[in-house]
Amino acid sequence: MAKKIVTFGEIMLRLAPEGYFRFVQADTFGATYGGGEANVAVSLANYGFDASFVTKLPKHEIGQAAINSLRKYGVDTSKIARGGDRVGIYFLEKGASQRPSKVIYDRAGSSIYTAMPSDFNWNEIFEDVNWFHFTGITPALNDEVAEICLEACKAAKAKNITISCDLNYRNKLWSKAKAGEVMTKLCEYVDVCIANEEDAADVFGIHSANTDVTTGKVNKEGYKDVAKQLADRFGFSKVAITLRESLSANDNNWSAMLYDGKEYHFSKTYKIHIVDRVGGGDSFGAGLIGATLLGYDSKESIEFAVAASCLKHAVEGDFNMVSLDEVTKLAGGDASGRVQR
Repeated sequence: MAKKIVTFGEIMLRLAPEGYFRFVQADTFGATYGGGEANVAVSLANYGFDASFVTKLPKHEIGQAAINSLRKYGVDTSKIARGGDRVGIYFLEKGASQRPSKVIYDRAGSSIYTAMPSDFNWNEIFEDVNWFHFTGITPALNDEVAEICLEACKAAKAKNITISCDLNYRNKLWSKAKAGEVMTKLCEYVDVCIANEEDAADVFGIHSANTDVTTGKVNKEGYKDVAKQLADRFGFSKVAITLRESLSANDNNWSAMLYDGKEYHFSKTYKIHIVDRVGGGDSFGAGLIGATLLGYDSKESIEFAVAASCLKHAVEGDFNMVSLDEVTKLAGGDASGRVQR
């Protein structure tokens, strides 16, 4: 039986100018869908897992279009609650060279924002499930949604389901103090913690020595201490930290570290030229979940996760449209990018 994963969060309508046009230049906006936990579900479905995405969406056609965007990749949408008036929107302006990308949210009052605990029967949703995943973006929406996340974590823990969380701090959604307060409660239930260079500092005040993300300088050794502090504080079985060295909006060095409670495993570093970086962290999280469920060891898991995310940076849209075979080949060392025919 295929391993079953449930993810919970918000899927949004993404509106983006064509190519590298700025918002103020754009006459048209391309419309696609995406969101942290939805992106993870799509990746895992592409790898052959039984992936289910849970959220709340309106009954109208735009809500249905969001559902259809998931169904087309094999994601189970049967546990999505229907109701409310609107789908959240985010506007994306792609950065280039030294001009950074920009995101503007228009998500207040969306269906998931107005969701109630009674919208979700977690006992039923978690039937025969192996893994539950959410991100720090979801409880950031409001106190009610944070409470729904907490209920989900308690229900998953009662069923012995592995729980992963990507801290994913977003300063446009909540303050560092509020994030620390809410995420501390949720992380008591989490087994696998995923973060980037800044999340641990922003949410929990845990810093890596000699690192300044704005200069592109990452001290890998400093993150050993960050990972151990996170694991010691919350009892995580694994802590994964992505390490992005931003040379420009187009070019990054990309790697990661996994702490499994015993050893620290650093991946190889990829020099990536970015097509679309949105969803990069989500593709990493999905890669780590998938590799773990496939029984990979810690070193294999971090190499698979980083390779999956490396490939996502070359794919337009939020979703990582790559196969298990493609990720495995890159993780195994085939990084030439040569034409396959």
